[in-house]
Amino acid sequence: MKKINYKLLAEEVLEKASSKGADFSDVVIIGNVSKNIGCRLGKVEEIEQSETQILGLRTFIGEKNAITSTNNFNKESINETIDRVIEMTKLTPDDPLPGLANQTTTKIPELDLYDSKDLGADELKKLALDIENKSLEVEGINNSNGSSASQSKSSVYLATSEGFSNGYKKSNFSASCSVIAGNSSNMQTDYDFDSKVFFSDLRNSSDIGIKAAENTLSKCNPKKINTCKLDVVFHPRVARTLLAHFASLVNGSSIVRGSSFLKEKLNQKIFKNEINIIDNPNIMRGLSSKPFDDEGCSMEKISLVENGVLKNWILDTTTSKQLGMVSNSRASRGVSSPPTPSPTNMFIDNGSKSFNQILNEVNNGFYVTDLIGQGVNLITGDYSRGASGFKIENGEISFPINEVTIADNLNDMFKKMTVADDLEFLYSINTPTLAIEGMTIAGV
Repeated sequence: MKKINYKLLAEEVLEKASSKGADFSDVVIIGNVSKNIGCRLGKVEEIEQSETQILGLRTFIGEKNAITSTNNFNKESINETIDRVIEMTKLTPDDPLPGLANQTTTKIPELDLYDSKDLGADELKKLALDIENKSLEVEGINNSNGSSASQSKSSVYLATSEGFSNGYKKSNFSASCSVIAGNSSNMQTDYDFDSKVFFSDLRNSSDIGIKAAENTLSKCNPKKINTCKLDVVFHPRVARTLLAHFASLVNGSSIVRGSSFLKEKLNQKIFKNEINIIDNPNIMRGLSSKPFDDEGCSMEKISLVENGVLKNWILDTTTSKQLGMVSNSRASRGVSSPPTPSPTNMFIDNGSKSFNQILNEVNNGFYVTDLIGQGVNLITGDYSRGASGFKIENGEISFPINEVTIADNLNDMFKKMTVADDLEFLYSINTPTLAIEGMTIAGV
């Protein structure tokens, strides 16, 4: 891929758009180079390498606006793209709400988001094979779904006709493994993975492989349980899905549409006192950290829930106008779509109890490690999902359980939620272990 100066290109596109009739405009350019190698049973099964770059241009004429994109960066194609979006803009209906952000930032924080280390194909292959080998060495593991190792390097550049022009680079390294235990009548599978901005922060292959094996073996010989009501403890890897539902509920777009049962709950208590939910784009080496949002605005840490009270929506320029509020600069966009609100590094802060304390307080419960299906209604809060995990008896994890459904209402689940103190930043959305009293378990 030919090396292109994104700053010069972006500013040149804005100038041409203005000369061809745009009142104002913005342009985003994204480049990405990625590599992935997948292995299974000691052999390479998949090798992928991609190099992409794409430019998105949005123009405004009066109260009309349109957006288009191109992945062809030669001069003729760029000019055709500008002409096309100008004509599209003239033909669209008036829409007075969208516009450029009024106050863009001049201070760009250094968040340490780019690792220059470049893994070759042989290094990625060795990493994937090492992880799988470590997993297959564990007694009881008899097959593999495969392992993989990947690397991604991205460049983002944003410029607006109102004077913002800046960009940043970001890297990501990840590794995963999934293995199988048991026989044809009782076969179980599970996985482990890690993903980091810097390669040196990635867990070693032995840890990932052995953990994938342990997760799989722990699920062998599951039992069915009768339909009942139990206290439910959510492992962090599935507990985070509850926070993802919350993120959708407090998204400014959902509030504008009226498609969130929390739409009238701002500044009201919706969780227990100990619950604090934060969105922080400024975490060093954070998976979803950004030095500015996709409208060029400065981003600060915000408290979405403080001591159980809902304090903020997730807003960008357009949704803040619609709601008559001040934007908290959470705009996110692709090259072919306008900005919409989106969280960055969102998490539920640690509670005061350890995982063992949370578990010990459950006399009869269900420890959920996997969720299946999407049975969640964000308008009513109704929640119903397939689940598997482990029975909790007298405060201790007992036998594995599968093929059950857990059900409740998110509104009630939020009020009953208790959090542990084992928060780790493994995803963009993270939580500690969560416990919720008295959920319905549909079994046999």
